[in-house]
Amino acid sequence: MEVTDAAVVAQVLAGDGDAFRVLVDRHSRSIFRVVYRMTGNQQDTEELVQETFLRAYKSLERFELRANFSTWLYRIAVNRTLDFLNARKTHMQTKDTYQIADNPDGEEGKQVQLPATGPGPERLLLSAEMKRKIAGAMGMLSPSERVAFTMRHMEGRSIEEISKALDLRASAAKNSVFRAVQKLRQQLEPFVGAVK
Repeated sequence: MEVTDAAVVAQVLAGDGDAFRVLVDRHSRSIFRVVYRMTGNQQDTEELVQETFLRAYKSLERFELRANFSTWLYRIAVNRTLDFLNARKTHMQTKDTYQIADNPDGEEGKQVQLPATGPGPERLLLSAEMKRKIAGAMGMLSPSERVAFTMRHMEGRSIEEISKALDLRASAAKNSVFRAVQKLRQQLEPFVGAVK
């Protein structure tokens, strides 16, 4: 029988610091997915997930045992990620724009021919193009829409969990999911129609 999150939190608060590892193991993948959908960068995501669990551990005494731990953890992750994205946006606006050449010496990299064992080039091209379109469409969503969409349609979370994680009323959380779906549909519909 699996021990509940609240029971594990109680163990940690009672002095068993090693018990926190159970919570990390249980929730790190879902937190990673949500944060990655917001940042689109694996390295940033890994750092933000670590920060999320560190903040959760340090703030554990403020967690109410009757609350849902995963929702509380999502809220920490979302808030930390939004802070990070806002700081990055501010930094990018103040930074001078410049381009770095892919190959400054003008030399072409060595190419090695390997036998094809996977999908053909047309399939790979279509897959790569679709990934770019989806990433571009997700990038057009506001951070809260992106989180709401990810939690609802990729994590299977309830509207109530989304509203708590984003600190919104249930109707506002539902609207965020709806707006995200509408925007994604609008952006991806021409591409899907062309593939048929």
